[in-house]
Amino acid sequence: MERRLRILFASPAYWPAHAFGGPIVVARELVSRLVARGHDVDVVTTTLRDVGERASAATSVSTVDGARVTYLGTPLRYRWMGITPTLPLALRRLSRPSVAHVIGFRDPVTTVVASWCRVRGVPYVFEPVGMFRPRLRKVRLKRAFDATFVRGVASGARLVIVSSPKERDDVVACGVDPGRVRLRANGFPEPPAGDGTDPLAGVVPDGAPIVLFVGRIAAEKGVEHLIEAARQLPRAHVVLVGPDDRHGTMAAVRAAEADPATAGRIHRLPPTAGPPFDLYRRADVFVLASGGENFGLVAAEAASVGTPVILSDRTGIAASFQPGEALVVPYAEQATVDAIARVLEDPSLRSTLAEGALRAARRTTWDAVVDAQLGIYEEALGARY
Repeated sequence: MERRLRILFASPAYWPAHAFGGPIVVARELVSRLVARGHDVDVVTTTLRDVGERASAATSVSTVDGARVTYLGTPLRYRWMGITPTLPLALRRLSRPSVAHVIGFRDPVTTVVASWCRVRGVPYVFEPVGMFRPRLRKVRLKRAFDATFVRGVASGARLVIVSSPKERDDVVACGVDPGRVRLRANGFPEPPAGDGTDPLAGVVPDGAPIVLFVGRIAAEKGVEHLIEAARQLPRAHVVLVGPDDRHGTMAAVRAAEADPATAGRIHRLPPTAGPPFDLYRRADVFVLASGGENFGLVAAEAASVGTPVILSDRTGIAASFQPGEALVVPYAEQATVDAIARVLEDPSLRSTLAEGALRAARRTTWDAVVDAQLGIYEEALGARY
């Protein structure tokens, strides 16, 4: 019988900030299921909700899925990083946790909470959710920041949690002792039954092949590869679901919408409040052709309803699929286009991938993930590094 723990979660954003992608879903799944098992969970986070939306400067406390969530007043922000002046006061008011779980990196909330844990002698685990290796923008600035302001976050953690072998390689390459790294994959969801409605009625013509992407419209997400697929496959309709991450990628989407070769076959939909299972069911193929993804939870969502999945070999979730359960291709535009063409043109391949997707989903449940997470907490409580 597992002992009852008091767990403190620290995250730069939390539910319902679904626009920030998979980390929000992962944190909520863990928190809600830990509460359901009888553990006491506190969450400290910002009032951020969206990339471009102003955050609230007022602090509030809510019960979400049985956990006590403190949404700290956030008068200033830059992207996912919110300045929360009342965080030290909020930490003093909380009951002392058995263990803390720091989710995210290079933001004030996780940096302060990790420092608070070190000073107070509270053991904590650190989950960088793909942020540990500096990449994309301002890489030199990130490296300098990592060597100064946030250098204690990883070194002070009892254990470092990664969600895929790819992310493990990244954190070890950046200097984390491999003996302190623990692999805990993310789960595949249990989708609700569909209601039979067509979420693309009046948007996409009946019978047209649908290529679906869900996620932030951002650099290295492979969105340009899907646009090229629309150019080369004149019947295919590409549906993009998610917010503009302001990386400049949306300019390429708008250009494709205006291009006579692809006009009317590029469809942008806003982010949804939860996984868009009806859209996954409607798609002929889901594509995550990302150039860097520590996991890629949207692919798990698509697989859970039996949608054929195409992944780049730079996505962490690729390791969660066995041969025949998904198409894993190099991170290259033509490789992605060719894979999409194969799936759309071959009903037998689509059927094989659909069955394989469901097998992968049944194999990796959130209950099993929580079992692994609790084991990591217990190890952290007994560890001395």
